[in-house]
Amino acid sequence: MMKRWQFVKRLAPLMAFMVLVLAACGRADLSTLNPQGPVAEEQFGLMKLAITIMAFVVIIVFAISFYVIIRFRRRPGDKTIPKQVEGSHKLEIIWTVIPIILLIILGVPTVQSVFNLSKDYSQDPEAVKVVVTSHQYWWEFEYPEYGIKTAQELIIPTGKTISIEAKSADVLHSFWIPSLAGKIDTNPGANVNFMHFSAPKEGVYLGKCAELCGPSHGLMDFKVKAVDESSFDRWVAAIQEPVALPSDPAIAAAFESKCLSCHAVGDKGGPAYPNLTGIGSRQSVAGILVNTDDPQYENEGSVYDNLHKWISNPEEVKPGNQMTGAYDLTEQEIEGIAKYLSELKLNYEQ
Repeated sequence: MMKRWQFVKRLAPLMAFMVLVLAACGRADLSTLNPQGPVAEEQFGLMKLAITIMAFVVIIVFAISFYVIIRFRRRPGDKTIPKQVEGSHKLEIIWTVIPIILLIILGVPTVQSVFNLSKDYSQDPEAVKVVVTSHQYWWEFEYPEYGIKTAQELIIPTGKTISIEAKSADVLHSFWIPSLAGKIDTNPGANVNFMHFSAPKEGVYLGKCAELCGPSHGLMDFKVKAVDESSFDRWVAAIQEPVALPSDPAIAAAFESKCLSCHAVGDKGGPAYPNLTGIGSRQSVAGILVNTDDPQYENEGSVYDNLHKWISNPEEVKPGNQMTGAYDLTEQEIEGIAKYLSELKLNYEQ
């Protein structure tokens, strides 16, 4: 008994320390416990139901265990052999029927939600269709009805159903917006998965890749920006407008020869890598360099600073990305291109 008590005394501080450490894990904007849309709310409802059932089972089991431990404990001086009970049909029926009932309570709404959330909105004329293509380590968003391709920031109108067609350009990834919807895999090859969600309120929602896909998997972030419908229409019109090259001929030549061979701005450039149109008005550069001076962010800075940092050494920002070693720019060219891109803004919000 003494050894057991000493073991508990040693274990208790460790458990308390782990509770404190783990309590600080996670971020509020990456929590499924803060649903911001109908899909996330339905999934959260299932979580609460499952947790309630599990808590009920745990409480009952512990209560019975404590009762048995106290009620049938061996008293001092008692040397008798306890009555041997070989079985009880009544108890066996009870502890078989109760789990079945609990499984039905959890299973019926779960199956209903599975079928409800798997509904295909790709042919719905009222839905906004988006083809999501995952790359190492960035996200491409195509709006086929508008002839638009963009990257890293998914702009959606509030209140509209967003129909997602998810696929991968390389390895297996997983598309996840914790506060709006659950995860869906983006598979290599011709495999395409579908999902839908909506955002009733305006705001910016953080998205992640939820499938280990390489050394920069943890840096494969994106943003979902929900705006009112008129702002969305203005964004569509703004991103479709022609974009002028840098006014400095030397910077324009460098940008055209060393950047537009892969990237695109407006109607210029190649389609292989992220479209840079409007990058100056995005929430972040490369998905993780947050465009702000707010000290709560580890990777904060102005748009220009973040672009300069990314163009100068993309390998340092995102190890293993395909931009590494793609071109060789002078410091003057980096500064000029970073300034030009930082000024590529789309003014569409009210």
